Amino acid sequence: MVAGMRSRQVPIHSGFGAETTAREVLGAMDLRGLVAIVTGGYAGIGLETTRALAQAGATVVVPARSPEKARAAVAGLAGVELETLELGEPDSIDAFAGRFVASGRPLHVLIDSAGIMALPLTRDARGFELQLAVNHLGHFQLAMRLWPALRAARGARVVSVSSRGHRRAGVDFDDPHFVRRPYDKWIAYGQAKTANALFAVGLDRRGEPHAVRAFSLHPGAIMTDLVRHLSAAELGAMSPASAPMLLKTPEQGAATQVWCATSPQLAGMGGVYCEDVDVAVEVAADSPGLTGVRPWATDPALAERLWELSEIWTGARFAG
Repeated sequence: MVAGMRSRQVPIHSGFGAETTAREVLGAMDLRGLVAIVTGGYAGIGLETTRALAQAGATVVVPARSPEKARAAVAGLAGVELETLELGEPDSIDAFAGRFVASGRPLHVLIDSAGIMALPLTRDARGFELQLAVNHLGHFQLAMRLWPALRAARGARVVSVSSRGHRRAGVDFDDPHFVRRPYDKWIAYGQAKTANALFAVGLDRRGEPHAVRAFSLHPGAIMTDLVRHLSAAELGAMSPASAPMLLKTPEQGAATQVWCATSPQLAGMGGVYCEDVDVAVEVAADSPGLTGVRPWATDPALAERLWELSEIWTGARFAG
């Protein structure tokens, strides 16, 4: 396979910004006929993403680990279908993807919005550190299993929800699962979020010849159920009064992923990291700022190294 021209990691001046909401991104866009899967699409920014896409006419499949909670969250939304999926269980991923592919429907948009953050050291049944296993490997396997439906769309986008937390750590290829090094929940989170960004780089390279493009993004700082593992002191440090950051509403937090999934402004582009509804600026590895993307999250060589390991770890390989 010949790799396409890599999109430049520079802002395109979209006209949107940090306060833009998902519905403002869509405007009068008509998404009837578009089929989307949104993991985590029943809580936080995932729910706002589901709501915005569905209200614009899309069919949105929401795979949930808690069907009862999901049913209550999406009640009253037309065009939303609920499914069962546990991203930490490979058999569950294969079963869900198998059902979708067997339906014969094309998949125009896959938004990997589900995730876990800063939990105590936990391992899955394979012995893999759980933040990397769920946030990256679960979504990697899901995309590989859904590949026939993505390719059949003849123009699809995969949106990997990363975080500015990627600045905390690159992928430690020598000890990714904290077998030898001391566990640090924030380093583990940073590694997983870097992996989300590198996944988009690797998938876009493979998908471009098939009209499948991939993007990653930082949604913004939002108070959602993602913070459930944090202590009262850690939550206090994130409050508007004490934090050097602007907290977004869930509607604003969903905007960048909805933009990556649907905007014609990104036509012909892919593999870039976005924030505040625009392509993010590249910054140096030692940048003290919160914004921008660090080099270890967009490096094509690192993306290839992670891709090869991810195929080995999951047994899911790119079908071409």
